[in-house]
Amino acid sequence: MLRPPPDFRSNFDSTPPPILIDNGQAVLENEKIERYIMKNVPGGHNLFVQDSETLLVIENLYSKFKLALAKKDEASRNNLLKELTNINQHLEDRGDRFLTGDSMCCFDCELMPKLQHIRIAGKYFFDFEIPREFSALWRYMGQMYALDAFTQSCPADQDIINHYKQQMHVKPTRHEELEAPTFTNSLPSGTCEKNGMGNGHSTGIEINGHDHVASLNGGEN
Repeated sequence: MLRPPPDFRSNFDSTPPPILIDNGQAVLENEKIERYIMKNVPGGHNLFVQDSETLLVIENLYSKFKLALAKKDEASRNNLLKELTNINQHLEDRGDRFLTGDSMCCFDCELMPKLQHIRIAGKYFFDFEIPREFSALWRYMGQMYALDAFTQSCPADQDIINHYKQQMHVKPTRHEELEAPTFTNSLPSGTCEKNGMGNGHSTGIEINGHDHVASLNGGEN
């Protein structure tokens, strides 16, 4: 694999840069990655859809989470809750398996990692939980948990927590370093029935016989 240009990493500040590797070929930059997937992956063009309503309803979720993580006050918690309420309502109104239909798209690849970070880190750092009455949102998360593309790329709970500890300059304890990794990828009791959550088969895109979801395990800084 060729070394990326010297200024490549600097273009993304502290955020991990997007890189797609397929058969030893590295594809850099979002637009080139999108074109590569659309051209070379069967059904890949379905990932990239235009939906301004969906974009609007999910675009501020992570920033509200980071603010709540920093402030840990009632106002920021309520703002985060409002974003989740809007997403739950959007999913309920659409009535589809995923954000824009019955096939996964780029918006799902963007949203689900953030929901996972909120579920794990929100509970750990400021005792925040996604309300169980958000049945449409939990049903959606159940659909994503049923994808091999998500479960195989999702980081361990400890890795998510340590990601934010590093930002806070908090070192993990020796016990935490030796702790066996855990993976939260099931629905809590009292959310919604697991029947109808999908057949357990991935609907992600496939490269070389393996399911992939672009950026699915990546969290923003």
